[in-house]
Amino acid sequence: MTDKINILLANPRGFCAGVVRAIQIVEEALSQYGKPIYVRHEVVHNQYVINDLKTKGAIFIDDLKDVPKGAHVIFSAHGISKAIREEAESRELIPIDATCPLVTKVHVEVNKMLNQGMDIIMIGHQGHPEVEGTMGQIEKHHTNRKMFLIETIEDIKYLTVDHADNMAYVTQTTLSIDDTKAMIEALKTKYPNIQGPKSDDICYATQNRQDAVKEMTSLCDLIIVVGSKNSSNSNRLKELALREGTEAYLIDHEDALQSSWLLNKKNIGISAGASAPEISVTNIINKIEVLTKAKITELPGIEEDIIFKLPKI
Repeated sequence: MTDKINILLANPRGFCAGVVRAIQIVEEALSQYGKPIYVRHEVVHNQYVINDLKTKGAIFIDDLKDVPKGAHVIFSAHGISKAIREEAESRELIPIDATCPLVTKVHVEVNKMLNQGMDIIMIGHQGHPEVEGTMGQIEKHHTNRKMFLIETIEDIKYLTVDHADNMAYVTQTTLSIDDTKAMIEALKTKYPNIQGPKSDDICYATQNRQDAVKEMTSLCDLIIVVGSKNSSNSNRLKELALREGTEAYLIDHEDALQSSWLLNKKNIGISAGASAPEISVTNIINKIEVLTKAKITELPGIEEDIIFKLPKI
């Protein structure tokens, strides 16, 4: 292990406005209505945040049947399908929507496209809550319309659609910009008339954090991304660093840090996914400082000042 390690902190990193808003919604609901407050799925994909909210009285459930009749239920930042909204109403639950406004924007676009008679292709990851919520915007009355999910360029090759002259695409907000660009180009090659959203669906926080990590790769011989394994945007940060040729790991907490990673390293970059709290970054830095001498430098970057208003709770 080297005598001294330089730790370079990416900027921006960590919480985005949508995550801050979602956590505040749960905390405000607990303040107003008391324990427990039910939350469908993890409100954000970070284990530290989830454990903290559990200690405060939040109960995370996967099925609405586990919520008592008449109770409040919070929908996660990833968004939900129309069927889930209808189920909550049928069970006489009181919904509180923590869907990120940028995900809501995609839902609005999808509904406009469906109402215009389009088939829709979504670029995203199978099983991710955001994908399930967006794909679930299609309703029973759209009997002659379809939504298709693609994850890779290979999927496009085998894709068969009914209305190639009246199609559109949207993307999961937390995908890698580079990967999305390649798939959109492939879609346009196969379907020249395909239409896209009026603006880029990749959220500002995803893009800013990816840009910061990309710039950092040339300065570092190791990058540590702080975030949970089920966090899409955190995984994309690690993948981006690896694609740029830099050794990279995604870890949730300091106990996952392996001292062997630090051997012969001089410059270590640290970033954090949009759902990872700064306390997790601090704890990992402290662990590194226990193992070796370290100098910490905050890198310059875009200063984010976006704030999303809370809904009526």
